[in-house]
Amino acid sequence: MTYQLDALDVAIVSHLQKNGSLTNAGIAEHVPVSEETVRRRIKRLVKEGLIRIVAVPNPNKLGYESEVLIGVQVEADKVGDVADALTGIPDITWVTVSTGAYDVFAWATLKTAAELSNLLLTKVGVIPGVRKTETFINLDIRKRLYGLDISTYDLENGK
Repeated sequence: MTYQLDALDVAIVSHLQKNGSLTNAGIAEHVPVSEETVRRRIKRLVKEGLIRIVAVPNPNKLGYESEVLIGVQVEADKVGDVADALTGIPDITWVTVSTGAYDVFAWATLKTAAELSNLLLTKVGVIPGVRKTETFINLDIRKRLYGLDISTYDLENGK
């Protein structure tokens, strides 16, 4: 099911994206509605699965030196199984089934090169159906945005 946001929803979510610790009263100061209206809107957005409010740790500040993207080539009939297996590995924080040279991509955050080696050799490489992996080590992350930049949401077309 596709939902369409209105201007108030977009304004509320935009403020939360900038500062997830804003209170309902704090958001209401920036949008032309009451604190109660903000509270109801956020509750509906969460209930309908349109947003999640979470704390996101900064890996670099916590001593994680390796953030990597792993491209995985998979036997055609095992793509779903491999993707599901990757989601169960704690060091992997994002998994997507894709088109192109790699069937699955996974994002992993690790403290050391030794942990990366262990992940590739003893966890990813042994999953039935994995044919090949290629690891892209991130040298510098210039932008980190979680989810959709709601400021680009098209209110008229709901996209």
